[in-house]
Amino acid sequence: MPETSERANMTGAHALAAALRRHGVRDVFGQSIPSALFLAAPDHGIRQIGYRTENAGAAMADAYARISGRVAVVAAQNGPAATLLVPGLAEALKASVPVVAIVQDVHRRFTDRNAFQELDHLALFAGVAKWVRRVAVGERLDDYVDMAFTAAASGRPGPAVLLVPLDLLDERPDFDAAAPRRAASLGTYPLDRTVADPARVAQAADLIAGAQRPVVIAGGGVHASGAGPELAALQALGLPVATTVMGKGAVCETDPLSLGVVGYFMAPRGRSSHLREVVTGADVVLLVGNRTNQNGTDSWSLYPEGARYIHLDVDGGEVGRNYEALRLVGDAKLTLSALAAALRQRDLSALEGRRAGLEETVARARAAHAEDMARLVDMDAAPIRPERIMAEIDAAATPETVVVADASYASIWIANFLTAKRAGQRFLTPRGIAGLGWGLPFALGAKAARPEAPVICVTGDGGFGHVWSELETARRMKLPVVVVVLNNQILGYQKHAELSLFGGFTDVCDFEAVDHAAIARACGCAGTRVERPADLGPALREALASGTVTVLDVITDQRAYPPITSFEGKDALAY
Repeated sequence: MPETSERANMTGAHALAAALRRHGVRDVFGQSIPSALFLAAPDHGIRQIGYRTENAGAAMADAYARISGRVAVVAAQNGPAATLLVPGLAEALKASVPVVAIVQDVHRRFTDRNAFQELDHLALFAGVAKWVRRVAVGERLDDYVDMAFTAAASGRPGPAVLLVPLDLLDERPDFDAAAPRRAASLGTYPLDRTVADPARVAQAADLIAGAQRPVVIAGGGVHASGAGPELAALQALGLPVATTVMGKGAVCETDPLSLGVVGYFMAPRGRSSHLREVVTGADVVLLVGNRTNQNGTDSWSLYPEGARYIHLDVDGGEVGRNYEALRLVGDAKLTLSALAAALRQRDLSALEGRRAGLEETVARARAAHAEDMARLVDMDAAPIRPERIMAEIDAAATPETVVVADASYASIWIANFLTAKRAGQRFLTPRGIAGLGWGLPFALGAKAARPEAPVICVTGDGGFGHVWSELETARRMKLPVVVVVLNNQILGYQKHAELSLFGGFTDVCDFEAVDHAAIARACGCAGTRVERPADLGPALREALASGTVTVLDVITDQRAYPPITSFEGKDALAY
């Protein structure tokens, strides 16, 4: 059948699926609705990944985008299903992750008549998306899909929401055979790269070359831009590089000039605890894709007051938000490349002359951290210390392993105690709004995006309780991930924060005992309860080798907490 005839007979659902495929979409996260879309999708080479809950589906899409470098797509029904997308889209908005949400809306003739599950979706999504539109006529489906992908992938990435009326999916749009066909593929990000003002790049190079104690602090924007090689080239010139939690892996953490993750967990046991003065004593600070948020700056106390700041970000609204700075507004990859080229044209002898001393400082700090760990943590204790769990994961992980964490303590444990053995986006944490329940969905999204990579999820029992049901999703969709549950029978961060602040804690912080391994087995997955430290390593290696969805329910010391600076010296935590 000629293409024009095929298009003339195409339903709105097929037109929508064809537009998605044109943008390189291979997977859509969704339940059965929009049914017409999912029935059409296989004809266009698109797989449906059926989640159990919409909030988990949105989180899956988020992780898929971060790992694949492509705009992710999640779909949902109007009304209550749509409302459950809100938390995941809010995370993607704050974390700058491109997701297109396709939401089926009520029949156009029933609009504003109190149709079943009718809701003002434009208002609903206004605060959690960059762009929200409703398609009015089927003939413009291609236009609106392109606008959604453009909004999601351009500038500072983020979510876009496309509302598609039910009847529009079933009708056959009256496409004009003579009209030009849209052919653009807009499914990767960053969609458009721009370099910062060359004059300001030159100013930045002058500041760095003339500095006595420069430091780079890289955030998640480095991953979004794919700017790891350019950041490594800058580090090779002699610049020490630290990262935020979302920026973890922006550089290889075994490099002699890598400071590790800096922020609000630099107390004793923190890997970067002995490097705090490298940050606080800096005279020039280069911020790259860094939101300078509360946790990343230890409540804005870590970054030095008297330093000169250079702030590189694709979003001009973030530049200088909390620290007045020389503004470099542009793509991190292109602008770091331009900055490195400008630096090579300057006298860097002072920078090179300080390299050996700085490398020695980093080496001493790493040795001091190892001594702290030997002195402060009993790695053979039972219940098991989280530090021991992280040591076993670090030993089992390859440079290709993807490790995701739930919010709260889980994110801190992996950020602080795991090692980025080479640069790349392989550590995922929900640091946009940091809601519980993201761990397992993040793992499934990451595995769908990179099926050949081992994927490990670290979650507390509080966070895992939000999303047990997605174990069935993992089994059904053949997404074999390993879930390590830190089972301490408490909401850890909440209980310890309340003890720290008030000397007591609310009733809901403590849980009854739950056998998470049994839950896994009930879902047809593998489940192992681990109570002795010596059993953990073998259980983890077996799970990774099995190719089966596996839950390791690790009985963990509830008194253990990460090296959060605000917890230091709080006697109430020694309970």
